[in-house]
Amino acid sequence: MYELKAVDKKFPGVHALKAIDFHIKRGEIVGLVGENGAGKSTLMKVIYGAYQPDGGHILINGQTVRFANPRQAMEKGIGMVFQEQSLIANLTVMENIFLGYEQQFVRFGVINWKAMATAAKAQLAKVKLDIDPATITSKLSFAQRQLVELAKVLTLEERVDGDLVILLDEPTSVLSKEEVQLLFKLVRELVTRASFIFVSHRMDEVMELSDRIYVMKDGHVVDVVERGAAQTEAIQHKMVGRNVDKEYYREQLQKPYDRSKVLVEMDGVGLPGRTKDISLKLHAGEVLCLVGTEGSGREAILRMIYGMLTPTQGNLQIKGGKVKIFSPRHAVSQGVGYVPRERKIEGIVAGMNVYENMTLSQMNKHSRAGVLRISEERALARDWIKKLSIKAHSEFADCGNLSGGNQQKVVLAKWRSAGSDIMLLDHPTRGLDIGAKEDVYDMIREMSGAGVGIVLVADTLEEAIGLSHTIVVVKDGRIQKNFDCVPGAKPSLYDLLHYMI
Repeated sequence: MYELKAVDKKFPGVHALKAIDFHIKRGEIVGLVGENGAGKSTLMKVIYGAYQPDGGHILINGQTVRFANPRQAMEKGIGMVFQEQSLIANLTVMENIFLGYEQQFVRFGVINWKAMATAAKAQLAKVKLDIDPATITSKLSFAQRQLVELAKVLTLEERVDGDLVILLDEPTSVLSKEEVQLLFKLVRELVTRASFIFVSHRMDEVMELSDRIYVMKDGHVVDVVERGAAQTEAIQHKMVGRNVDKEYYREQLQKPYDRSKVLVEMDGVGLPGRTKDISLKLHAGEVLCLVGTEGSGREAILRMIYGMLTPTQGNLQIKGGKVKIFSPRHAVSQGVGYVPRERKIEGIVAGMNVYENMTLSQMNKHSRAGVLRISEERALARDWIKKLSIKAHSEFADCGNLSGGNQQKVVLAKWRSAGSDIMLLDHPTRGLDIGAKEDVYDMIREMSGAGVGIVLVADTLEEAIGLSHTIVVVKDGRIQKNFDCVPGAKPSLYDLLHYMI
């Protein structure tokens, strides 16, 4: 049996896992559900050895273990089938299956490819996949690659003495109904060889496959439901938890937007593997929230507007002009600002100070003949530090040393000071404490009131409902439903979940 006892995990500004108790028995399929940000991914990474817990214990068959990395976890029989697939596209199937373990086929410094192919066929037979092991992986369908991932994990049987625990991270996200049923049939047959932890946002699939379901919210396990007692609405209620505090999201400051002024229009926009037939309009002063699970297509919509992805179908217009050049530089020139989810990686430049970060997108405004007017940059930064109550000793403070909330304020100030009137906000409150979140909510209301059009991917459903004029539910790359979010008549959490999962 695999077991976690009182496992804790913290990151700067985020208590991701809080005293988690979890166990899985031999031959069991355990479901794991929760909202985005509930702690599911962190828990998976702790189990798989990618993260080390800050407290608590991991036990296998009653013995305490600690993994420094995923390889050590694999040596104890813990394998993972990744949502984003870890296979290397330009290698053959057999090379992917035995990647890192090729030495068993080496004789006198030369790989015995025939022996590797024979061994690979034996692994593929476990998942009932009849293909040539010498096939280049990029030529396989997504469903076939998923089975190769599973075959790769099952090689642990030959290397591990004990039982296997296999983590399935959103394995059905892009599979057809027929492919999902084939995968489920295979998993049920494989329980004689392994136990499975199944993570999915699709509640019907979790309830169909799982023997027990762990429900997570805000880093806690809030319920464990046995198969016979599982009810969709009850589980959804546990996932979303408390009622929305309307004051918290500044709903009293929500003003009608200008329906006569369209800032962004998407008409039948598509990008294979990402989105299909996306049509929407963003108006001046509107907060439009894209709601969906991870991989639903929300982030792809943001990145197309910002020019980071180029659609192959449909038309995208910004302020009435058709976009022909897809690049962030062109988007910025059209007044588009982008606050990314990973602010430390894409939002700020650590090592550069506050004023340098704030003016990074508008250096041409603060230079003459190629020479920066640093006094202007510093004055602008001082003004925004005061306006947004940024906690920094001066404009010379290193952005990398600021708290997450203050870093986010610097990123928002960068675009507001540049005059951006279209703002793309990807999880702008992720990892922030309550006070910093409220500051961001105030900024969103201020920008909306000033006529800025905002496309928001919120951190929680409560946040989406509280902040939005309009909610667009995206699932499997398509728009499923539009909700008009008038104060006092906003959709419920369950209304959104119905179309999301």
